[in-house]
Amino acid sequence: MDRLEPVSRAEVDAARARVDGRIRRTPVLTVEPAAFGSPQPLHLKLDLLQPTGSFKVRGAMSLLTATDVGSAGVVAASGGNFGQAVAWAATQLGHRAVVFVPATSPEEKIAPIRRWGAEVRVVDGYYHEAFQAAKAHVSEAGAVWAHAYDQREVVAGQGTAAVEVLADVPGVDTILVACGGGGLLAGIAGCVQDEVKVVAVETEGTPTLHAARTHGGPVDIEVSGIAASALGARRLGELAWAAQPWVDDALLVSDGEVVAAQRALWRETRSVAEPGGATALAALTSGRYVPSPNEQVAVLVCGANTDPASVS
Repeated sequence: MDRLEPVSRAEVDAARARVDGRIRRTPVLTVEPAAFGSPQPLHLKLDLLQPTGSFKVRGAMSLLTATDVGSAGVVAASGGNFGQAVAWAATQLGHRAVVFVPATSPEEKIAPIRRWGAEVRVVDGYYHEAFQAAKAHVSEAGAVWAHAYDQREVVAGQGTAAVEVLADVPGVDTILVACGGGGLLAGIAGCVQDEVKVVAVETEGTPTLHAARTHGGPVDIEVSGIAASALGARRLGELAWAAQPWVDDALLVSDGEVVAAQRALWRETRSVAEPGGATALAALTSGRYVPSPNEQVAVLVCGANTDPASVS
């Protein structure tokens, strides 16, 4: 199969024009070097402050504002953040949303999808079964399909976070970003390209990018660990793989290092991040990524959907 063209800066800019004023322009918090042991002040892009607690509203809103959505509405498969994002964006735009969720997802992840206004259909099994049921419904109903991380409009929307980083952190050298299916990574890389160093960070239990680099392309992996609910795609998306020329490095962190990053973020900023949301920061707090003395580093803190008591 021919390799896909990566999502481009022009596509990200177009998405930015569509979502501007419809999602939050989240702040960058610049913290002193001593807070996280960095040689320079560290810039935290707090996309966990989006309405649903996750960056994924960017991609959902980008898709739905680029698409003619009919009465059948939009359909997604998700047991977590993307389902909430689609439900929220559809409600904002007055569209119907149907989200297929696996029965193995905990109720605390399903309930917010309903709360944001979507119809939830529970499917026996795991994400794969929910995905297949959702695709069948799209074909039968003529609904719009929303893929969590491997759809051009979705990826371009995720890349709008980088547009804001470039504006708010002049001279930024490096962006650290968590990778699961790779939608956020592909959008960030497509936006900055060779202008800024992009470092992907995965947990040891969700190494889709490492597996793809080892095998020369996306392959299925076994998913496990603390960040599986957010970063637990079974394989890297094709658009993330297409963006690899602009991804400078890929790092692995342990579950324990993610927990330590969550606690450090709470201790230093009083911000609560879910494990996937703190994974990029864990590369710094664990010492797996060591900035050079003058390097300006930005970290995407991308999700907050967890029990606050777990990080305090």
